Amino acid sequence: MAHVARSEPPLCSEQFGSGTARGCCAAADGSLQWEAWGRRWWGFSGAFTTKPGGRDGGESVAPGTAVPPLSRLLAVFLPQGFPDSVSPDYLPYQLWDSVQAFASSLSGSLATHAVLLGIGVGNAKASVSAATATWLVKDSTGMLGRIIFAWWMGSKMDCNAKQWRLFADILNDVAMFLEIMAPIFPICFTMTICISNLAKCIVGVAGGATRAALTMHQARRNNMADVSAKDGSQETLVSLAGLLVSLLMLPLVSDCPSLSLGCFFLLTALHIYANYRAVRALVIETLNEGRLWLVLKHFLQRGEVLGPASANQMEPLWTGFWPSLSLSLGVPLHRVTSSVFELQKLVEGHQEPYLLRWDRSQSPEKESCVIVRETHQVLDKLFPKFLKGLQDAGWRTENHQLEVDEWRATWLLCPEKKLL
Repeated sequence: MAHVARSEPPLCSEQFGSGTARGCCAAADGSLQWEAWGRRWWGFSGAFTTKPGGRDGGESVAPGTAVPPLSRLLAVFLPQGFPDSVSPDYLPYQLWDSVQAFASSLSGSLATHAVLLGIGVGNAKASVSAATATWLVKDSTGMLGRIIFAWWMGSKMDCNAKQWRLFADILNDVAMFLEIMAPIFPICFTMTICISNLAKCIVGVAGGATRAALTMHQARRNNMADVSAKDGSQETLVSLAGLLVSLLMLPLVSDCPSLSLGCFFLLTALHIYANYRAVRALVIETLNEGRLWLVLKHFLQRGEVLGPASANQMEPLWTGFWPSLSLSLGVPLHRVTSSVFELQKLVEGHQEPYLLRWDRSQSPEKESCVIVRETHQVLDKLFPKFLKGLQDAGWRTENHQLEVDEWRATWLLCPEKKLL
């Protein structure tokens, strides 16, 4: 391809999505001339002239805008505008997520094989009615568990999406282990697979909820639907690959229970490790209770604010490993005060649109009032600096992922003061 010397300064630069950037300038004959400025994701460099065309219309396709086969294939599975349209942690997370999905698909094949054996597939003496009844009881148990778990824990999963995602995948491994062990104990078979299906339904609720939360984090161009759809395509491709490998694996291990169990433990170890690496790769820029505690502790000790990458690396990934200090937000007024005198003490000396109350069971009443007053003084002094430090470090302060209850109070004499 001949390179054409550029005699005029560029009129503009353009690129399609995150593809090769190119400059546009006027040629000597009055036509438009393009020159590629280098590769951003895939493509090639060079100078060329052409008539307008390609993706945005026209009959001819501009030289240099032809999409390489690899780009076309990746466009099927990656959101439009990748990598600029998603968060920086998208690619490492999705790679590890694909590894864990592949391992889970193979483990699931082993578990399904065990369940089918347990309900009598291939056994001439097995009753169809008994197998159907077992299957219906199993599904009914899971449906009830799904409803109860969604009511009980649904509001908590936004706050700790990474922790609940890891919990869901580990619970899924436990459920598949129960399914594999169920045929070994025929007397407890029905109860075992009911418990397993209950666990899987909980996994479905937790996995779906956290997937939605993580999709919201990854989508950076109001493209949640596209990110979610492409995530589904990636998962389908991985599941298809797992299905093909399972067709080769099952005949080799089905006649040897010890080999089947050994393969399951190996795949489970890979599954848990890949899940850990996936959630650890996430860098969420909003504060939940765990990340806020880490950032605030570092700020009070060293006077500087941890960035999102550092705080996410230090964040515990198992629910329950949090500081012992309990923080309740959005509580009813009767949990904060029980008398007008106490309320006046809490309001005295500050105009912030919230009330603070130290748990009276932790300290005497007089000491509690002193703690609250000193806390307001510290907040007035440090919070503006802390807030600016958060914004400078890259945290998104316009929203948060703290667990806040729905109680609010509007003061009739001072409508702007609310209990948060």
